Amino acid sequence: MSCTIACPTLSSVSSSPRCLRAGLLLTLAVAGCSRSSFPTYPEGYREFAYIANRTGNSVTVLDLVYLRPDRTLSVGASPVALAVNPRRDEVYVVNAQPASASGSISVLDTRRNTIAATIPVHRDPASISIDASGQRAYVVNTGSNTVSVLDLDLRREIASYVTGEHPSAAQLSADGRTLVVANRGSGTVSLFSANGAEHSAPPLVLRATFPGCSEATSPVILPDSSKAFVACSRANQVLVLSLAAAPGSWAVRQDATLLQDHVLALLDVGKDPEQLTLKPDGGEIFVSNLTSDSVSEISTQTNEVGSTFAIGDRPAHGLVSEDGSALWISNSGADSLSLYSISDGKLISSLRLGSGPDALAFSSGEHLLLAADTRSGDIAIIRTTSKLGPALLTMLPAGGTPSAIVVKAMPAKP
Repeated sequence: MSCTIACPTLSSVSSSPRCLRAGLLLTLAVAGCSRSSFPTYPEGYREFAYIANRTGNSVTVLDLVYLRPDRTLSVGASPVALAVNPRRDEVYVVNAQPASASGSISVLDTRRNTIAATIPVHRDPASISIDASGQRAYVVNTGSNTVSVLDLDLRREIASYVTGEHPSAAQLSADGRTLVVANRGSGTVSLFSANGAEHSAPPLVLRATFPGCSEATSPVILPDSSKAFVACSRANQVLVLSLAAAPGSWAVRQDATLLQDHVLALLDVGKDPEQLTLKPDGGEIFVSNLTSDSVSEISTQTNEVGSTFAIGDRPAHGLVSEDGSALWISNSGADSLSLYSISDGKLISSLRLGSGPDALAFSSGEHLLLAADTRSGDIAIIRTTSKLGPALLTMLPAGGTPSAIVVKAMPAKP
């Protein structure tokens, strides 16, 4: 079912209940919309949002140039995560396939919006991280306590390595040297030395394992690859790790202890920290504390919690604007989106969305923000800048339990 709304007027909405609800919200939330207020795209420019529908076993494709559904693609069972290749026109879909002895990765060709390949992995994969070259991918397999290394040129698994129990997520450092794996079941963090596709060494080598992070999840790494932060959900803490610097680097010449990974701090935050959001410049991290309805602000320079502020009912997912001035938080229990001014240190506004908003993603240029409403099965599209401030622009249908969003922009090919 489709209810395309290029500009929010009731006349553009069909008579279906979902579309009527979207039209009513739009009428209340937005006034004076026109296509002239949107970016002018060059001929041939394309931009799509890809939404993983966990209970729909599908990926919904939305056209962000014309603000309309494009198509729905069938993938493996229970897709739970997505990643964009930084070098190719591909998106990767993590299919958990919980009833099967193995999971899979669907390779989505974003030029044609078709499934180009399927790569088998191990049991119950949960997340995927792509290296800067676009040649290697790292998939954590929760059900087999392993991490798979994928060759994206050959489109196959080339190695797998043992992690801690029930790894939930992995993050590759910007310099490509370190893979940080959060092991939720064992409450540990595994650090692997990563060797890119240009090296003849093994793809991964286990370097260190750190205990004491109960229900470890959501690892983030600073842009300079010097530190990792991991949410310890059950302990209501965030673990801070110093990552080993490259031998012979300027940092090591100044301080030889930087050759070793080590714990820097274990910070107390709110209850059930489930997601960490890093500012683009790496200066601060915002912790979404699910059951204390708050966000904790961590200084990455001093490794201290600066403040914890109330935000909304069950904050689930955060996103910081590229200029570092604004923090957006989806409140899954309040069916709303909060906008917090980082520079002013105060809550600016709150918008009503669909039911159970969770995953967030910006369009190219950040003029649009997309929120996945997990319970109502739709995507709220928010106009981030207007004379009246942020406003709900439209709501487009997705599949069952949309749980992840990525956006891919593609300039016209010469």
